[in-house]
Amino acid sequence: MFTSTSITDHAKARSADVLIPLIRTAATIGFAVAPCSLGFVIIAVSEQLIRSIMVGDDPEMLVSDLQNEFPDDVIEVDEGADAGLVAKVVDLIDRSDQAADLPLDIRGTDFQSRVWDTLRKVPTGKTVNYSFLAEQLGATATAG
Repeated sequence: MFTSTSITDHAKARSADVLIPLIRTAATIGFAVAPCSLGFVIIAVSEQLIRSIMVGDDPEMLVSDLQNEFPDDVIEVDEGADAGLVAKVVDLIDRSDQAADLPLDIRGTDFQSRVWDTLRKVPTGKTVNYSFLAEQLGATATAG
């Protein structure tokens, strides 16, 4: 039996191939909860990179929020959590005047990554506006 496909079918297949790398399989995310000056912090890690840091008053609610943030991933307590990393995150929360140097799992488009890199260069406590950010990115901000 002979099956023919049109040019349109091939174009659709090629565009679908482009999307495949953007689709991630489910991951296992380990987490640790620790007390901090703001209540509790939950630090979620996969592949030795921080996926999420959240602060709240109720550790159980933080775990629930983490499950909602990553509904397709396996969320489990990391019994072997890196105590040094947990202490570093708590210290950054308690003393926000220091520079943050954490192994972050930053995901996004090239543009989103550029925005994130630019924002990370803003000194702690300094406020910037969209015009400044656009200027740093080599773009122009338009009033909305």
